[in-house]
Amino acid sequence: MSAPAPERTDPQAPRIFQENQPDGVPPLELTGERTLPDVPDENYWFRRHLAVYEWIALRVGGLRVVDLACGEGYGSAVLARTAASVVGVDANPEAWEHASARYGGGRIRFERELIESFDEPCDAVVFLQTIEHVQDPGAILDRCRELVAGSPRAAVYVSTPNVVTLAPEGAERSGNPWHVHEYRAAEFRELCEAHFPHVELYGLHHARKLAAHQAAIERLGWDSVHARLGITDAFYRRFVPAISERDFRLVPAQAGEATLDRALDFLAVLRP
Repeated sequence: MSAPAPERTDPQAPRIFQENQPDGVPPLELTGERTLPDVPDENYWFRRHLAVYEWIALRVGGLRVVDLACGEGYGSAVLARTAASVVGVDANPEAWEHASARYGGGRIRFERELIESFDEPCDAVVFLQTIEHVQDPGAILDRCRELVAGSPRAAVYVSTPNVVTLAPEGAERSGNPWHVHEYRAAEFRELCEAHFPHVELYGLHHARKLAAHQAAIERLGWDSVHARLGITDAFYRRFVPAISERDFRLVPAQAGEATLDRALDFLAVLRP
């Protein structure tokens, strides 16, 4: 099933910025390179990513965490609810300025730095929805392993979209111009196992109202029904902003490779 709202990749579309930012916090523009909170039309993608951050936050309590390619910073803030400390790392100056102004302080700080050159020991590295953007993913995974080396609770969390469910039916990849390479389940597993001896894979799937929406499309042809009734825009203007992180669920790969192949995103938990 395609998402209720497509990824923003059309360069001719009107420019969209975050809404209702706190005083002194510069809003970021929605470009398709990263997802953003506070953009109603982006809520599906924001909640889809937030669900994984929330899951990881339950597993990094009391740890020193580095959130690589942290973007807007919302995920780093989620991790900081439980972690001993969080460093959000991003090379983009606008993202770094925004994240520092909105979320910095207390147990969380932000560094404007390249992933390849950031060098601070930690217990856990979080690297979500970014490996598909890089030219040398193996080198990045090696860097992540080096950052957690020596920690008795070392773990690296890496997620990426599943090209099978992201790309249009029959296409080899999506139209996202920011993506260098998009992965299938077996390929992503092979990449992770080439750099870490212990790999756990999970698939992110729709739950609750998104699962019902998906079933309505697949079994009842809902996408053609609302089009015939002329209510498509009105329906999604209400449906998309109502999506929450609870409308997604992570399923371990042990539930079956076929289930993993149908996932929206893959999450790898890697241990040295």
